[in-house]
Amino acid sequence: MLFQDDRKGQLLTSCPFLLFFCFFLLITSSLESLDDFTSLPRIQRLEGRDTDFARFIADVESNRRRIFNSRGVSPENLTGFLTVYIYVPNPQEDLLQLAARTNIPFSSIATLNRFQNPADLNHGELLLLPSLPGLFIPQNPVTDLERLLYSSRTDGVPIIIGTERGSTEFLFFPGVDFSSTERIFFLNRGFFFPLRNFRITSGFGLRQNPVSGNHVFHQGMDLAAPEGTEVFAARDGIVSETGYDPILGRYIIISHRDNWVSLYGHLSRVETTLHTQVNSGTLIGRVGSTGQSTGPHLHFELRQNGRAQNPEGLLRLFPQGN
Repeated sequence: MLFQDDRKGQLLTSCPFLLFFCFFLLITSSLESLDDFTSLPRIQRLEGRDTDFARFIADVESNRRRIFNSRGVSPENLTGFLTVYIYVPNPQEDLLQLAARTNIPFSSIATLNRFQNPADLNHGELLLLPSLPGLFIPQNPVTDLERLLYSSRTDGVPIIIGTERGSTEFLFFPGVDFSSTERIFFLNRGFFFPLRNFRITSGFGLRQNPVSGNHVFHQGMDLAAPEGTEVFAARDGIVSETGYDPILGRYIIISHRDNWVSLYGHLSRVETTLHTQVNSGTLIGRVGSTGQSTGPHLHFELRQNGRAQNPEGLLRLFPQGN
């Protein structure tokens, strides 16, 4: 027996390919189990007496230590320790509370469940909880947030995770969290500039009206661009109003979640229709100089609950390629 054991040790140390193959089988079997939604462990209550929750918390703590000590460890290796649990939130629980209770960043829970903002959490519906913190980015992004995440990251670990509605192919980034911009966008305050190329000629606040000369409060920002330049929706929403105003000229208003609206004025042309569902980056109009205007530009406003907000800190440039 001693001779046979020695031979086994020599075989393993002399065949690194065999070691790699064993590791590959371990990862593959783990990913296959994640694809089978019916096999995922289910947490009944977020309490220590719940066996599956206790096991989940132990997994999370172990995986956090692995991430902390992960220098030189490949993301593929870390992914092999991922287990996905399922849980049905009760009406008293929101996303941030669940993140604190489970010791998992809300970004991990949100991206795995493909939430675009915290309000997407539905009480009474199954929620996926990952035991390993990180970002789950669909390989076929659909929402504004998913496109934003996908545009700025590469080299994630391909992984397939099953849900009630089928399986999704993700790129998984172990130990990665939202950037500050992504966090703002997720918390429902993020918008994109409605033009690709522009020059800011007037900001938000008190200014001298370039036509009348009076000092008035400018409720948006002016973006100068050539006549006919494409104007895009700043975020997903529904076209709630189009028309012509003596001051704003030809304009569009888009309604967004959480009582936000965006306004696009002085257009030369409207390229959308009333009640149309649009995504950020959808072509909606063309830059013009209609209404009270001294030259081609876009007047852009953001309002929440009917009050104008300074767009400057809420806007980012469209990702390259969008």
